[in-house]
Amino acid sequence: MFDKVYDVIVVGGGHAGSEAAAAAANMGSSTLLITMNLQNIAQMSCNPAMGGIAKGQIVREIDALGGYSGIVSDTSAIQFKMLNKSKGPAMWSPRVQSDRMRFAEDWRMLLEQTENLDFYQEMVTGLLIKGAACCGVKTSLGLEIKGRSVVLTNGTFLNGLIHIGEKNFGGGRAGERAATGITEQLIDLGFDSGRMKTGTPPRVDGRSLDFSKMIEQPGDPNPKKFSYLDRTQPLKAQRSCHMTYTSQAVHELLKEGFERSPMFNGRIQSQGPRYCPSIEDKIHRFADKERHQIFVEPEGWNTVEYYINGFSTSLPEDIQFKALRAVKGFENVRFFRPGYAIEYDYFPPTQLSYALETKLVKNLFFAGQINGTTGYEEAASQGLMAGINASLSVQGKPPFILRRDEAYIGVLIDDLITKGTEEPYRMFTSRAEYRTLLRQDNADIRLTQKGYELGIAEESRLKRMEEKLKNTESLVSFFRKQSVRPEVANPVLESKESAPIKQPGKVFKIFSRPNISIQDILKFPDVKAFISPDVFDAESLEQAEIQVKYAGYISKEKNNADKLTRLEYVKIPKQFDYSQIKSMSLEAREKLSSIKPQTVAQASRVSGVSPNDISVLLVYMGR
Repeated sequence: MFDKVYDVIVVGGGHAGSEAAAAAANMGSSTLLITMNLQNIAQMSCNPAMGGIAKGQIVREIDALGGYSGIVSDTSAIQFKMLNKSKGPAMWSPRVQSDRMRFAEDWRMLLEQTENLDFYQEMVTGLLIKGAACCGVKTSLGLEIKGRSVVLTNGTFLNGLIHIGEKNFGGGRAGERAATGITEQLIDLGFDSGRMKTGTPPRVDGRSLDFSKMIEQPGDPNPKKFSYLDRTQPLKAQRSCHMTYTSQAVHELLKEGFERSPMFNGRIQSQGPRYCPSIEDKIHRFADKERHQIFVEPEGWNTVEYYINGFSTSLPEDIQFKALRAVKGFENVRFFRPGYAIEYDYFPPTQLSYALETKLVKNLFFAGQINGTTGYEEAASQGLMAGINASLSVQGKPPFILRRDEAYIGVLIDDLITKGTEEPYRMFTSRAEYRTLLRQDNADIRLTQKGYELGIAEESRLKRMEEKLKNTESLVSFFRKQSVRPEVANPVLESKESAPIKQPGKVFKIFSRPNISIQDILKFPDVKAFISPDVFDAESLEQAEIQVKYAGYISKEKNNADKLTRLEYVKIPKQFDYSQIKSMSLEAREKLSSIKPQTVAQASRVSGVSPNDISVLLVYMGR
């Protein structure tokens, strides 16, 4: 293998690296996944869960495109919840608790069954650069492995430094060494770099906890799943999580360690995740709050290890232990491992193109935490896109780019390369201006055709999506055409305290009422006769219901997207000289010269660029 020239070399075997390797190999590229420890492929370094607010939409998009995260999330799930069901469908977000060991094993097995994919265990310490292009990697043993493209997915390993109280030591994860050499070389090549921080809570022995003092958090009564494929099935049994709270007594115990905390004594100066703060940060920033939620999450079907979500910390281990013992239900807790913080190198993502290829070095792609993101899902989606685009680059084809109105993945990448990030970036539904279009239920309709054309989504996926789309359109068309008489409709409407109709009306209009469900209109004989369970599955019915109830919102948002999309096709020349546009603000000229947006639409989203600046730019470009 060492004399082989690979099409794609993926460095790092986390969530980003695993998706990148799978995508490139499934597109027919000879691919090498090289990582420091093959036993830890797709390791869940932090919480044992996939999905959540906006993150669940990303997992479904990865699955729709032909990635593996949705499949593995289903096969390793121990609990399923659809979050935000009390809100509109744009906010519904699937989430699973995962069996940590099974998750990594299932990923490993899927990768080993993937054609065109080789594996190698060793540390990559540098890149092979020829001219302004990357052509391979160098390892700690001095090997040089040639590749036509390289995808870096180094996670928290680049010069990783772990902090527990006064102690700190090099490491990319607890029990694993840091990676060295790559940062220094990239800086020598002209890249800007920075430091970020993330953390993780203690893991404890579930046999030492008193769950009777906690609030049980079961999964959904009728659980669904992530993958659109029939090869995975919804859970028949589930494990519960539990919830408890900190208290003022717990907070006082934690404060005893603040002087020894690397966060407060200045040893950690890098930026941590705003939306997932450590417990010491929470009680410092929100001093008025008497308590904070603690979620007690099982790490698998059979293990007794539990993850203490909400108690992320880098305080000394004795303080962690003493404070956690003051939490209700934790009076006799035994630790498996303490919590810790980790600092690591990242590279501001404004140095990347939409393809996630670096602007300075051709054929070099970045994905995951190296780009300043946090979260398995964000990393996996970048890995998928980087793997796709590395493969396309080798094949001499144009890059695959998703717009903001096409996918949360498109929002994520556009945010990163256009705005950059100075703190770990996490996806939220509020970041997507077209979230009514980007629902978790229609990711297959939005993206499966694209995945099929790329060669990573198999034909069975496409056929399943086309069947769902045909059924949905058939149902919506029927609702628009079918009328119902007052004597048939009114008993149902009155039972739902909904205004009766005085003359025959279309089922579509009645169904669009917010308090009328699919079960209600099935009480109309003509509707019941049309909707045969043998033809229309639950997924098609749900999709049709959303299309009816939110037709106005969807249409309005689509029109807005279409208007703004026109600017996505107005390309800006690569060597465009913004300094010549004197009527544009100085800040806009500086920001646009630095980021070098590819389109006018992207330029309009750069922080500090005003609508007036865009008008000036369009005039200057002859528009």
